[in-house]
Amino acid sequence: MVVVTKMNSIKVLIVEDEAAQMELLSYNLEKEGYRIVAATDGEEGLLLAEEEKPDLIVLDWMLPSLSGIEVCRQLKRGKHTHEIPVIMLTARGEESDRVRGLDVGADDYIIKPYSVAELLARVRAMIRRANPASQGQTLECGDILFDPEKFQVSRAGIPVKLGPTEFRLLSVFIGKPGRVWSRDQLLERVWEHNLDLDYRTVDVHVGRLRKALRQEGKSDPIRTVRSAGYALDIDP
Repeated sequence: MVVVTKMNSIKVLIVEDEAAQMELLSYNLEKEGYRIVAATDGEEGLLLAEEEKPDLIVLDWMLPSLSGIEVCRQLKRGKHTHEIPVIMLTARGEESDRVRGLDVGADDYIIKPYSVAELLARVRAMIRRANPASQGQTLECGDILFDPEKFQVSRAGIPVKLGPTEFRLLSVFIGKPGRVWSRDQLLERVWEHNLDLDYRTVDVHVGRLRKALRQEGKSDPIRTVRSAGYALDIDP
């Protein structure tokens, strides 16, 4: 079962087999403005993590078909999923269990029953660390300065004029400098998988972003990775 709510660009995958817990988590995270993807067992969770590329995974320890511990282990070994932060939910409160969860790669650990307010605070903190551009933080990459709240970009102190689409593209790139983004991922992040668009649309707007950032004879900060996609060089 896949449930995706289209709200803002931050996507959270919930892997939870208990219907009441799933409803509680989905309701409260949706209220916070997150887009929700839902899986009810471990195997489905792994599949959706690969397909949907969420910004955060909330993962229950006790799951049918594949335990949360094994799901987390496979996520952290996966080529396309190892960077996704994981918050593990469990009724196991013993220190040895917490250590085991963290050892397989969980980024945070919440014991049931938990406070919804605490859960939401942990989610916000994890999102801030993983995707600072989404939280309105001013970011720098080399000589590029990106201010999402003021909708301003400069390079070496010179203002850069960008259209709304190019600005959203840069927000994706600069949130994780050096990471290679496929055209499919960019279509999802920037255009929310508009079915009327294709890869050519991505290429055109990346070209416009490149042109804007190359003002005053500056070098091209966007790297094309053949058969993979695009990345913003960490030191353009």
